[in-house]
Amino acid sequence: MPAQNVKLPPKHVDVLVIGGGPAGSYAAAALAREGLEVAVFEASKFPRYHIGESLIPSVRHYLRFIDAEEKLANHGFVRKPGAALKFRQYAEEGYTDFVAIGHNNNAWNVDRSEFDLLLMNHARTCGASVYELTRVNSLAFSQTDPSRPISATWSHTPPPAPISPPASPNASRDSTKSPELVVSEPIKYTGTTTFKYLVDASGRAGLMSTKYMKNRHFNQSLKNIAVWGYWKDVGTYGAGTKREGSPWFEALTDESGWAWFIPLNNGTTSVGIVTNQEVYNQKLKRPIPPSPFPSASAPDHSNSDSVARYLAGISLAPHLVDLISSKGTLLEGTIAKASDYSYSAPSYAGNGFRIAGDAGAFIDPLFSSGIHLAMTSALSAAATICASFRGDTNETEAAEWHTNRVATSYTRFQLVVLSAYKQIRAQNMPILSDVDENNFDRAFAFLRPVIQGASDMGTRLSETELQKSLDFCVNLFSPTTPEQHEKLYQSGKISKELLDVTSPVMHPSLLERALLQVTPAVEKDNELDLPTSKLVLDKINARRVVHAEYGIHNLESETLDGYVVRLKKGSLGLEKF
Repeated sequence: MPAQNVKLPPKHVDVLVIGGGPAGSYAAAALAREGLEVAVFEASKFPRYHIGESLIPSVRHYLRFIDAEEKLANHGFVRKPGAALKFRQYAEEGYTDFVAIGHNNNAWNVDRSEFDLLLMNHARTCGASVYELTRVNSLAFSQTDPSRPISATWSHTPPPAPISPPASPNASRDSTKSPELVVSEPIKYTGTTTFKYLVDASGRAGLMSTKYMKNRHFNQSLKNIAVWGYWKDVGTYGAGTKREGSPWFEALTDESGWAWFIPLNNGTTSVGIVTNQEVYNQKLKRPIPPSPFPSASAPDHSNSDSVARYLAGISLAPHLVDLISSKGTLLEGTIAKASDYSYSAPSYAGNGFRIAGDAGAFIDPLFSSGIHLAMTSALSAAATICASFRGDTNETEAAEWHTNRVATSYTRFQLVVLSAYKQIRAQNMPILSDVDENNFDRAFAFLRPVIQGASDMGTRLSETELQKSLDFCVNLFSPTTPEQHEKLYQSGKISKELLDVTSPVMHPSLLERALLQVTPAVEKDNELDLPTSKLVLDKINARRVVHAEYGIHNLESETLDGYVVRLKKGSLGLEKF
């Protein structure tokens, strides 16, 4: 293919985005809508497979800002009205109802190949130039500022013709015929693109973090491995009820991890387990337990250990096994495995660059926070680049704001996930080395007075304070139902402020005093006893820890370093607050 007939990546852009996943595509869309010249270099050809199929409601708000919410809502993904979590085998599962605080507050379970392509194509419609099969091989840095990247050397393989827009930037928009394909060896072109700003959204590869800054920190308490596969003809959690479509999460009976059950729009269900890496390695040395399923349900024509061990892992989630039922069939060849190590970094930005999504930080997927954190960091990257570009603040302050925004959101979900693992493993986990004190202060300034109370814990973060914080957050997973929440609300015996998830976090003693005042009333109600009422109030109080993250407007109201995001199309940036 002659080079003159190939649309090669540009020689210069305002912003280069490395990676076309959710973080990269979102950042590209937001920046292009502000009038910046944006190019996305994606090493793969979309659609491509990716794990991470469960979203949380905040995605709605993020996509609404870039005018993509309706595309997601109308695509046909499985509606997710909430999530069920069972951490104790002999207790009722806990259920978080997303739509209780708004009919349109549901999330979705998505086929990531379709979801990610939807976002990439939306970035194109917003004006970003997307180049697939384009790999960034290296970055060059300024001679006057060795920390500032200024250009990327790439290799680009043009997609085979014919191809329909908007799947490729070099597709003909007025082509109505499909010319005969000539199969030949793909030709690779190489070149260099200079830029004013870089957004590294390169996924777990994390080009800036791992190759240049070398600052990735792995959480020692969350070194896990995930194994999963896809099933058909399984049962449905909450079938025929308002809960239908909700994913199911269950602690493994050996306390080594948890399992997921997520229905997808293509008729399959994603079923996987996350388990401690060390425990998993120990199990590899032992005989494989028998499968809980009939042989017809899980054919293994390759006779490999991977299928048998996967089924043995699922057997540790007995209620999930019941959901699969005897009619469920494992799709052959779908078993996959990946390391599930949580990691973060002390910095996610610098002069002329921002890091977004998994390129900077990754947290265990128990709370389905991956896409949320990707979009939070992507919007922060876009806002701080615009702030620097427009002169809202200087580049140093803009970069520091981005680092603090990413670290604050990450730390909130990190603590919630760690609290869940503390319950799953039924033991304390030393986590002080995994939680940055400054990030904890920013993320949980409202929680520290509640945890410390009148005790003298000192000014520095301690392991004791962290463990108390985990104990507080674990109430988020209490086994309550939406009906119990509604019953307590309708009773009129409890202050509406105590039942409002948007209220400030309250000291447990306030909740206890409120319950003492209504004890006679609730004791007369067979459906609403005192322990249940306490569970409801404690759960609402714990939800306040991360509830602010569920709305994009948190970026407009939560001050970091004296600035908030100016969340307006055409003037996206930072402003003093």
